[in-house]
Amino acid sequence: MTLDLNECYAYVFGLVKDAGKIIAARNSEKKSMVEKSSDIDLLTETDQQVERLLMDGITSKYPDHKFIGEEETSAGKKAELTDAPTWIIDPVDGTMNFVHSFPHSCVSIALLINKITEIGIIHNPVLNQTFTACKGKGAFYNGEQIRVSGENRLGHALATTEFGTSRDEEKTSVVLENIGKLVRVVHGIRSTGSAALNIAMVAQGGADFNYEFGIHAWDIAAGDLIVREAGGVCLDPAGGPLDLMSRRFLCASTQELADKIIPLLTQYYPQPRD
Repeated sequence: MTLDLNECYAYVFGLVKDAGKIIAARNSEKKSMVEKSSDIDLLTETDQQVERLLMDGITSKYPDHKFIGEEETSAGKKAELTDAPTWIIDPVDGTMNFVHSFPHSCVSIALLINKITEIGIIHNPVLNQTFTACKGKGAFYNGEQIRVSGENRLGHALATTEFGTSRDEEKTSVVLENIGKLVRVVHGIRSTGSAALNIAMVAQGGADFNYEFGIHAWDIAAGDLIVREAGGVCLDPAGGPLDLMSRRFLCASTQELADKIIPLLTQYYPQPRD
């Protein structure tokens, strides 16, 4: 039976809003947490509860759909992207922000069918920010259509990026080297603490490009579609096609701007892949 994507979007949008209510209600509370790969890679009860709400809700209506979820994967389940309808979920992107009650955290969820992204939703319930896209139908912010800035001048470009949750010395050196290179030639660099929201800023036109090494599929899957539907480009930071499972990401308002950024970046290839 062919999946009705409009119905699917409406149903999951409702689940995301329900999940957002949990995050918003707890943002100012003191949180209990555990450390995952390091003392800055954090997991809260809310991450687990939101992921379970989304997965259980989707499974109840679409029992044959698959999942790649951050908390499920961090618990030891191997991420595997097949042609089956697959939801890639980050229940709380920006967990460090959430732990500190810094109001930039969000639900990020995307549906892929035959490895092609059909639906993307990024929802920050604390600041009431919702970015959405369905393939071929444009990108929207709180229901209003959005477009990338169209900026192609490196010296006028505002960038977004993150330090990430790894303090591996080799990776940290590359992160600092790239920031050092770019800060000398771009208009500015911003970091919200949420990879998904950083990417959404490019779709909205508030930033002009975003890049990050060590990122995961659940950080970028929704944002990738939203940026493309807003008229931007998403690709590998070395210039090739984007591989969602590579843990490498670059998006920009224009291909011309991306072509100016790529030669400047010191490349890093995280292992293992997703």
